[in-house]
Amino acid sequence: MTLPRADLDGPWKDILRAYFPQAMQFFFPNTAALIDWERSHEFLDKEFIQIAREGGLGRRYADQLVKVWRKDGKEIWLLVHLEVQSQSESGFEERMFVYSLRIFDLFRQIPVSLAILCDESDRWRPQYYGADYPDSRLNFEFGTVKLLDWRNRIAELESSDNPFATVVMAHLKVHETKRSSEDRKAWKFRLTKALYEKGYERQQILDLYRFIDWVMILPEAVEREFWQELQTFEEERKVTYVSNAERFGFERGVQEGRKVGLQEGLQEGLQEGLQHERSLIVRLLTRRLGTISPDAESQVRSLS
Repeated sequence: MTLPRADLDGPWKDILRAYFPQAMQFFFPNTAALIDWERSHEFLDKEFIQIAREGGLGRRYADQLVKVWRKDGKEIWLLVHLEVQSQSESGFEERMFVYSLRIFDLFRQIPVSLAILCDESDRWRPQYYGADYPDSRLNFEFGTVKLLDWRNRIAELESSDNPFATVVMAHLKVHETKRSSEDRKAWKFRLTKALYEKGYERQQILDLYRFIDWVMILPEAVEREFWQELQTFEEERKVTYVSNAERFGFERGVQEGRKVGLQEGLQEGLQEGLQHERSLIVRLLTRRLGTISPDAESQVRSLS
């Protein structure tokens, strides 16, 4: 049987936002080399919602519009589109063009348009939209990376210290192991174990493990076996980062979410706690059902 399909938008969005400089350095090193990473970058969520709404494109959950600064002091807007569907999408090139056009129309900024393609088609490689007439020509090109191009470079990924090497491996192995829960369990353990062996800090381990755990869904019985192996491994290393943080996800999430609000003592803290709890509910529903509808997810994310 095919294993349940994971909700990939949510975890990709979270890991992109948490490690955006590393994502750019891994996927688009030439563009990343132009950017002054000593200055803070800004996610332009309100602006992106406006261009998606007014362009009639709909909200793309994992897409990000980010303001960064070049080393020469000039401002750049980066439009990073994440295509997580398992199949290629018609009209993709046009949508990338419309995004860029709407951003310029509304904000007089020409964005650097980039796309991360996570689908399973070798042949689908969009990077151009245009038209050519005798007296007029349009040539819109955007940068793309294809995760499939790393499938024969696993050894290279395993030796990389960039956290997005782990993200790419986890995503690739989701597709490769969709008909074998034992193979998926083995890779889930291998990737999680490597987080410790690479010497990552505790928070990095937790962030990357959450991505691995979210996308590499296992049947309940196999998940229990995985946890037993992971707990044994952590006990041998005398660390319990994941075991303590993740074993009882929902209960921990509720407590941690409330704790954020109490510690901060501010409305911002309360909102962060609520967002954390809502994300965990979406995650649990996805683990149980495989996928949930956008309407259902929207209702969950509006819970008090």
